[in-house]
Amino acid sequence: MIQATLHQLKVFETTARLGSFTKAAEELDITQPTVSSQVKQLTKSVGLPLFEQIGKQLYLTEAGKALFTSCQDVFTELDNFEMKIADFKGTKEGKLRLSVITTAAYFIPRILGSFCQIYPDIDVTLQVINHQQIQQRMLNNQDDLYIMSQPPEEIDLKSKPFIENPLVVIARKDHPLAKEKQVLLEKLQFYPFIMRESGSGTRKAVQNLFNQYDITVKVRLELGSNEAIKQAILGGLGISVLSKHTLTSACHEDLTILNVEKFPISRYWYISHLAGKQLSVVAKTFLDFLIDRTLLMEV
Repeated sequence: MIQATLHQLKVFETTARLGSFTKAAEELDITQPTVSSQVKQLTKSVGLPLFEQIGKQLYLTEAGKALFTSCQDVFTELDNFEMKIADFKGTKEGKLRLSVITTAAYFIPRILGSFCQIYPDIDVTLQVINHQQIQQRMLNNQDDLYIMSQPPEEIDLKSKPFIENPLVVIARKDHPLAKEKQVLLEKLQFYPFIMRESGSGTRKAVQNLFNQYDITVKVRLELGSNEAIKQAILGGLGISVLSKHTLTSACHEDLTILNVEKFPISRYWYISHLAGKQLSVVAKTFLDFLIDRTLLMEV
């Protein structure tokens, strides 16, 4: 049996996750020589190299990869145990790791604010990232829950819709189409368009609609940020399709939603987790809170 302390395993897990002795030392608030010493002792105990360094880059060996997976399982179970003990005591405390797609950042912080007021002893780690990054975090099992508009089919997930996410056509208020009570879909072909980047859920939904009605728009720009797209619209570079949630009150009083036929595109926000993952007490608490709260609110 391998003789290893929890501290050694934690140092190793942090180093493997961050790919750096220096970064591990910073996160754990210890010295780099201490990190190196702990990893060296653990390596001796395992009897096989755990890391190999090529140039300045640190890589896990096959033994290191196996140990890293085991460490993640161990620390997840320990976290879950602590949360269960707190639950037995009638309190809710622990960690919630949540990753959300960029557009969800327009409303999720408000929901988290209410959640944390009710459960002040729960620490929340929130990652706001794009579709490609969130899929990578799913593959690495880095979070408890994920919020996105289009859960990937190639990853085995359990997903539940919790609120509508309508996609609308947005233009500057002085745009020629803003004067029309209803805009025919084919009219969009005569005006420059600003699109989200390839791979985004919004881009796929818009392209599916355009393909269905044989519409080809003039794409002037492709941008990976909702805020960048809105600034481009304000700059007179074109019109775009975005989630209605990106239009927040007075911040965008110079933008307007065009009344275009076949819009809004009806979509939903989903909360997902890996199908084989055993949710912690804290993750289940947030999942129930989110579903209950969004049944009664508009965001």
